[in-house]
Amino acid sequence: MILPVVAYGDPILRQVAEETWADYPGLEQLIDDMLETMYNAQGIGLAAPQVGHSIRLFVIDSSQVKTSKENLVVDPIKEVFINAKRITEDGGLIDYEEGCLSIPGIREDVTRPEQITLEYFDRSWTKKKQTFTGLNARVIQHEYDHIEGILFTDRIKPLKRRLLRKRLTGISRGDVDVAYKMRFPQKARPV
Repeated sequence: MILPVVAYGDPILRQVAEETWADYPGLEQLIDDMLETMYNAQGIGLAAPQVGHSIRLFVIDSSQVKTSKENLVVDPIKEVFINAKRITEDGGLIDYEEGCLSIPGIREDVTRPEQITLEYFDRSWTKKKQTFTGLNARVIQHEYDHIEGILFTDRIKPLKRRLLRKRLTGISRGDVDVAYKMRFPQKARPV
């Protein structure tokens, strides 16, 4: 089932998400729904807080990107990350334009390390420790921020953030055209 994506301004996007376990009600269905929602919105990553669940869960599928962009190599993966913990972020800092399904219509350069190492559980509850580079590292860092209550707009230059304030307020009111279902904090029903 396609879920509404929570828009900028909703308090759930600012919460540090709680760990979850295999007995979380409807977890398997939530994972399936998150993947379906992400594909429907043409995204490459989605975190549980973005669909109204403040748990440490995110999904990515970088195979949606077909070619390398700038200096970020695409080595496609499709993965479910449960209770992820950042171990290290290493390498040089890279600027890259990011967007977010919760903040439609806004794209800005964000500086991030070129690699990240995480410990996490996959969908079958196998514990993993893995290092990711290139576009995968970028997407994982973006989604990991979501479970920490951080948005990509928090990582852009302060002047740019001030210039975006009016547009961000408009997004929270629903003053934005999107091709996918969203839940706006200043509206009564999803659009």
